Amino acid sequence: MSTEPDAWRDGPRAKRHSGTVRPPHRRGFGATAALVAAIFGGIGLVVSLTGLAINLLPRHFNATQQRQITAWEVAKRWRTLPAGDIFPATVGYDLSASALDDLTPVPLQAARVGIAPQTSCAAGTDAAAGRVLDQHSCQALLRATYTDESATYVVTVGVAVLGSSAQATAAANAIDAAAGSPQPGVDAAGFTGTPAGSFGHGQRQMTHSQAAGPYVIMYAAGYADGRPRVSIGEDSYAQGEMDAAAQGVAGAVARTMGAPPPAPHCPGTSGC
Repeated sequence: MSTEPDAWRDGPRAKRHSGTVRPPHRRGFGATAALVAAIFGGIGLVVSLTGLAINLLPRHFNATQQRQITAWEVAKRWRTLPAGDIFPATVGYDLSASALDDLTPVPLQAARVGIAPQTSCAAGTDAAAGRVLDQHSCQALLRATYTDESATYVVTVGVAVLGSSAQATAAANAIDAAAGSPQPGVDAAGFTGTPAGSFGHGQRQMTHSQAAGPYVIMYAAGYADGRPRVSIGEDSYAQGEMDAAAQGVAGAVARTMGAPPPAPHCPGTSGC
């Protein structure tokens, strides 16, 4: 005879023989759904983190984009740089040893006496240079005037703003190839009350033009005492010193305006 309690003996049989049969509890569907949700959630997190990483990493430009950005950076300098940066207060240059008939060059310094208001290319150059610049879509002309260390020579340097480096090169070559004595170029900008007060169109002894990026850098040099153009070819010292001052000033301006900017880069943030 069994000694088990009735609850143990009769309970399972009662469930098996009762009229209601309960199906087994399904736990597999809920677990699968949770797993699928976790997978898709993980994928979303990976995508979000990838996008964040892309935004934070530097953007890489191809060669064409780099050239376009570099050209744009150089082309806007005439608007964005302060006038004192385009035309520095002082410019150092060397008087060559050959001009001195010596063995070593002498370092000298030119000083800025004034910056002229912005003008049109035709208004700030002689007629021949103005025509060439206008043919190559010149937009504006900036000018400043310097004297050498002894205030004997005067140099006006001009920055003609063109649309591209190709236009600037073509214009500079055409101006330098034009006939004239001196050759066509920038007009002198005199400033009353300074050593350049008597420097005008008729006092230009030598002129020159060169391209620097989308700019034509021009200079006109002469004497500070107001003398009209004279032949200085026989005076090698005067010619060498005047030329050194003029090229020193024009070269400094050309380096500022035409120097390539740093390689373009972007942090990749929105709107960059």
